[in-house]
Amino acid sequence: MRALPLCLSALLLAGCSATEHPQPTPPAPVVKEEPKPVKAKPAPVRPAPVKLYKDAEALVGSPFRDLGEVSGESCQGDQNDAPPSLAAARKRMLTRASYMKANAVLLHQCQIISGVPGCFEQAICQGSALNVTFK
Repeated sequence: MRALPLCLSALLLAGCSATEHPQPTPPAPVVKEEPKPVKAKPAPVRPAPVKLYKDAEALVGSPFRDLGEVSGESCQGDQNDAPPSLAAARKRMLTRASYMKANAVLLHQCQIISGVPGCFEQAICQGSALNVTFK
C-alpha cells in the first residue's frame, strides 16, 4: 500500500518534467540612441531691485514718474502663529512695485492692525511705486 502513493508521486513528477518549456528568446540588440539636446529652463524671473525712500525729501531734484499705489502685508493667522512682520510686509510691497516696473517706492506708512477677517493681526505697508531717473 505504501508503494502506491510513492509510485503516483514519481509518475506525476516525471510527467511534469516531460512537458516542453519554451526556449528563451535571445535578448534584442541594444540600440544606443543619441541623447536629445536638453533645453535649458529659463531662469526664474526675479524682481529687479527696488530702492525704498522713507521721506519725500530724498527725491527732491530727481525726476520721477508715479506708477501708482502699492502695498504689502504679513498675516498672523491665529494667536499661536508667529506675529506679523513689518519687514516681510515691506519686502512684499517692494516686490509688487518691481512687477510694476518701478525702481523705487516712497513709503507712506507701515502699521500693525487687528480685527482683519482671516488674520489675528496683520502688518500692512503702503507706498507709491516710482520710476526714478537717477543722475
